[in-house]
Amino acid sequence: MTGRIVTGIILSIGGLFGLLGVAAAAYSAHGSADSRLTSAVALILLAHAPALIALAGHLPRSKIVALAIALIVVGATLFCGDVMLKALGRDGLFWRAAPTGGLALMAGWLAVIVSGFVQRS
Repeated sequence: MTGRIVTGIILSIGGLFGLLGVAAAAYSAHGSADSRLTSAVALILLAHAPALIALAGHLPRSKIVALAIALIVVGATLFCGDVMLKALGRDGLFWRAAPTGGLALMAGWLAVIVSGFVQRS
């Protein structure tokens, strides 16, 4: 895939995270039986949506940023998917999905830190 296509996909995922984050916040405020869980989903999605959009601009120049983006997307999807299912009274995605997602998010942010110190070609 070309850089423009990948960047467009990342921007779209960032937009989707923003949309779902606002929806989770509204659900938390107006209809959730467990607003603690749905608020956590909203926080994670709304925090990482602009991060993905910002990181997309650095994607063509850095493989470490590409790794960070992948970890953040996978991490937020696992964490938020698992927590939202539990908030809706359903079984989670799989055993330890939320902590796995949380670790992936932390690893993604670590990759962002590392990318700041690595020489760009």
